[in-house]
Amino acid sequence: MMHNHPFHMVNMSPWPLTGAIGALTLASGLIKWFHHFNPSILILGISITILTMIQWWRDITREGTFQGLHTSSVNYGLRWGMILFIISEIFFFISFFWAFFHSCLSPNIEIGAMWPPAGIHPFNPMHIPLLNTAILLASGITVTWTHHSLMNANHSQATQGLFFTVLLGIYFTILQGYEYLEAPFTISDSIYGSSFFMATGFHGLHVIIGTTFLLICLIRHSNFHFSSHHHFGFEAAAWYWHFVDVVWLFLYLSIYWWGN
Repeated sequence: MMHNHPFHMVNMSPWPLTGAIGALTLASGLIKWFHHFNPSILILGISITILTMIQWWRDITREGTFQGLHTSSVNYGLRWGMILFIISEIFFFISFFWAFFHSCLSPNIEIGAMWPPAGIHPFNPMHIPLLNTAILLASGITVTWTHHSLMNANHSQATQGLFFTVLLGIYFTILQGYEYLEAPFTISDSIYGSSFFMATGFHGLHVIIGTTFLLICLIRHSNFHFSSHHHFGFEAAAWYWHFVDVVWLFLYLSIYWWGN
C-alpha cells in the first residue's frame, strides 16, 4: 500500500497484549515466590515476556531494516521517544537519591541519630565497588569505540567494541551478585539497607537490560543490519548505556563513598 506521508502507521500486532499478560504474570509470580517460595508462575511470566520480546523485536527489525519503514521522520520520533524515556529514568533514580540523602543528612533517633545507622557495617568503597566503577567506565569507552567504528563503516572494529561492552556488562553483574551474597546487611536492615538495595538493585537491573540491549545489537550487527548512516537501534542502546554509567558514578560517590 502506498502512502503520501513519511510516517510509519504501525500494523495491528498481538505483542502489546502478550507483553501486558507477561508483565502481569511476572509480577504475580514474584509475589508468590516472595511469600510462598514457589517460582512456577514466575517462570511462566519470564517465559511469556522473553517470547514476546523476541517476536516483537523481530518485527521491528524487519520494519526498520528490510521494509524501509524507518524514514528520517520516523527516526526523529524514535530519537525523541528515547530521550524522553531516559529523562523519565533519571527522575526514577532521583527518587532513590532523595530518600538516601533525606535519611543520611538528618538521621532519626530510631536509627541511632547516626549514619550509617548503628549496627550497619557498609561496604569498603575501595574493593568491589571501585572495580565495578572501572568496569563501567571501560564499557563506556568500548561502546564509544563501537559507535565511531560504525560511523566509519569499520565492521570488524565495531564487532570487537560491542563484544567487549557486552562482556564488561556481564562481568559487572556477576561482581554485583557476589557483592550481594557477601553483604553484611539486608534490605530489611533499617533505611540504610532499604535505600542501598533499592538504588543499587534497580541500577543492576538496568545494567542487565542494557547488556541485553547491546547483545541484541551485536547479533544484528553480525547480520549486517547496521550501516554508517542507519544504526539508530545501536545509538539508542549506547545512549541508555551511558545513562547507566552516569547513574553508577552518582551511586558510587554518594552511597558507597560519601555515605560511608
